[in-house]
Amino acid sequence: MTVKNGKNSIFFCTSCGYESKKWMGQCPACGEWNTFAEETFNEAGRKKQSSGGIRKSHAELKPVTLSEIETDTEDRMDTGFPELSRVLGGGIVRGSLTLVGGDPGIGKSTILLQTAGRMAAMGKSVIYVSGEESLRQIRLRADRIGSMPESLKFISETDIDDIIEMLCINRPDLCIIDSIQTMYTTEAQSVPGSVTQVRECAQRLMTCSKTENIACILVGHVTKEGTVAGPRVLEHIVDTVLYFESGDQFGYRILRSAKNRFGSTNELGVFEMSSEGLKEVLNPSEFLLDGRPEKATGAAVTCLIEGSRPLLMEVQGLVTETQYGMARRQANGMDYNRFAMLLAVLTKRCGLKLGAMDAYVNIAGGMKISQPAADLAIAAAVISSVFELPVPENTVVFGEIGLSGEVRGVPYVSERLREASKLGFKRAVIPAVGMRSLKDTEGMQITGVGYVSELLNIIKGA
Repeated sequence: MTVKNGKNSIFFCTSCGYESKKWMGQCPACGEWNTFAEETFNEAGRKKQSSGGIRKSHAELKPVTLSEIETDTEDRMDTGFPELSRVLGGGIVRGSLTLVGGDPGIGKSTILLQTAGRMAAMGKSVIYVSGEESLRQIRLRADRIGSMPESLKFISETDIDDIIEMLCINRPDLCIIDSIQTMYTTEAQSVPGSVTQVRECAQRLMTCSKTENIACILVGHVTKEGTVAGPRVLEHIVDTVLYFESGDQFGYRILRSAKNRFGSTNELGVFEMSSEGLKEVLNPSEFLLDGRPEKATGAAVTCLIEGSRPLLMEVQGLVTETQYGMARRQANGMDYNRFAMLLAVLTKRCGLKLGAMDAYVNIAGGMKISQPAADLAIAAAVISSVFELPVPENTVVFGEIGLSGEVRGVPYVSERLREASKLGFKRAVIPAVGMRSLKDTEGMQITGVGYVSELLNIIKGA
């Protein structure tokens, strides 16, 4: 451990937290390059942090069995936003630490201010801590969003030690920190926003949150790669990591969970940005299908499952003769390699001459899909574009395609059909194996296909 002007210095990996007495180019623990950062601290302060203030004796450390551990359900608080509560797993858990990340201006502060106002209106004590905006700026934004209850408290401060002392005195139900990159502690010898400061401040907030049973939400900046800025250990410290994504030109926001110790990470919430803040989109399927052209070729509707929610979206395909020596492929909203594989299956198993044709696929609405259940809809869109024949009207298509051209089953068939029926779809093309367990057809005409060649016959015979 090196010493500089009476202060100790140590190097640690910002990716995995591995500590070393000297700088290294490659971390021996995680193998990442150029991730070591220097941390300078007072020895007394470090010992205090590492021991948690009071060091326990060996007699106090007593292991317990599983039967001795209390299994009470988590005490959750309603956020006032059903979409946000769903992504969190049913609400905010008391004593939990949640990290919200997203691009600048996407609406992180807006939705948290709205959440703070709604929870305060329901009788919860909420403190909003701002390190980036003055109280006057917050007031102007609050006036634009709408009236806020008088019980909602605000403070503009960046010293994390003063903030924690204030939280221990007031003990609110919820505390919002906007943002963690602006917080600092005088015991860490670096500027606010540095790796050391972000890690130390998050660690202290986590200790305060657990000991005082205060739910904390942290706002985190993101890098150009889209991940939360700062040390990777920041995501390990918190209980939940949420990401705000933009729907590009369509004006909606998608809230996803990347980590959740209290619920599923497959849930998503959809919001629409308006002049009065963020509004929930209670029926995302109808929102995504709005403006869909009728009897258009190269378009098919599929139904995917995001967490517990069925979501209908439009898949668009375009096939045209190539103007270059090599055919071009482009996939927007899905994996390029999987799209290339589906084109190869259609060429081999359906006899389509796609080798000399440019092929494009687009997921309408700026959505991104990774589920193989959309394979059959992508194939339907491509076939429709090749033969200039529309997919049968009011038809939803879903199923996975294998390399042999077989159509494999997908889960939650009944839930998908129920969602499609709500939006007026009268026909569905699904895997034949899914017909076995199908009990309720929701009044729809169901066609089961075992091979992708059968889908070709359905479209050509429509």
